[in-house]
Amino acid sequence: MMSAAKKIGGDKAIWIVVIALAIFSFLPVYSASSNFGVNLIFSNIIKHVSIIFIGIMIMYSTHLLDYKYFKGLSLIVLPLVIFLLFFASFQGNVIDGANANRWLNIPILDISFQPSTLASIFLLIYLSNFLSKEKNKNLSLTKTFLLMWLPIILVVGLILPSNFSTALLIFIMSTMIIFIAGYKLKHLTALFLLFIFLISSFLYAVNKFPDIIPNRVDTWTNRIENFVNNDIDDTSNYQINRAKAAIANGKIFGVGAGKSSMKYILPQSTSDFIFSIIAEEYGIIVSLIILLLYVVLLFRIIITSYRSQTKFGQLVSVAVGIPVVFQAFTNMAVAVQLIPVTGQPLPLVSTGGTSIWITFLAMGILLSVSKNKIKYNTVAIDD
Repeated sequence: MMSAAKKIGGDKAIWIVVIALAIFSFLPVYSASSNFGVNLIFSNIIKHVSIIFIGIMIMYSTHLLDYKYFKGLSLIVLPLVIFLLFFASFQGNVIDGANANRWLNIPILDISFQPSTLASIFLLIYLSNFLSKEKNKNLSLTKTFLLMWLPIILVVGLILPSNFSTALLIFIMSTMIIFIAGYKLKHLTALFLLFIFLISSFLYAVNKFPDIIPNRVDTWTNRIENFVNNDIDDTSNYQINRAKAAIANGKIFGVGAGKSSMKYILPQSTSDFIFSIIAEEYGIIVSLIILLLYVVLLFRIIITSYRSQTKFGQLVSVAVGIPVVFQAFTNMAVAVQLIPVTGQPLPLVSTGGTSIWITFLAMGILLSVSKNKIKYNTVAIDD
């Protein structure tokens, strides 16, 4: 144990924030699990603790590696993930909602996972690798289409029909990486127009052939209408009204651990709306501390990127780190009705499975970048 502790490297602030959020998650998850019934509380928390423990091991093991190994890995994994996305579009299982997310099951392990969680991180790592090469920076839009634009089109296009918020998140992060890499404005404009074209084509196809995806467009429309029409009836705006009521009930210091009343009637209280349960039980002060931890994580991501001595390290730090913080801010913004309901969980706190492991993998890569920066004296740009 001591020898393993001595091998812990990288940004200590990132370690502290990630571990603090992971350990704290046990409290609201245990409390909100009572929504499933007394018999499932213990099994649910044991499952969550086990997933977190495995996640920490993934983060620890990953941070021991040189982050540059993920260059080659992304070239192998991304095509595989695109195939899985395509396969899931036709064969995936529906879990916790009509067609809300497409899941694939691993028979031997009896584990379900969303290919979109893998697609997000490995697409961004792939883009970081591609954009870090100086020889690719000045290529024309035509020459970069197959190597850069096509993977973005395939990933976003395959995820879009079943999970708009995740597709949008991937698109925004891809745009951000391309911008940070210093690509020309015309390329970013092309990416934006491409996304608009994809959305328009998709909506046209849905209206023309409504049987393709019978309920997701209606769900998106209802969520936007509920957000815009704040006075909409309670039945249509059930989730967000209960979420706001939970936050209001918590006030400054909260009602106390495990004493939430809204957890029994708030859907997805262990995942999408867990921040509302935290606010109700622990109050505004603890909620602000949670927010502050993500802000600290954001700051350390920027610092890690700035201090990295390789172009790939600078880009991949942002690519794997910023989506975690962005997802957290999105989750909290939904809880206080700053934006429509998206279905995005609170990273490192909400329940999950492979999505939690992917988050820990991202943090491991980030720690590897922060750990390995001392090996280089000048900024290196790949050939």
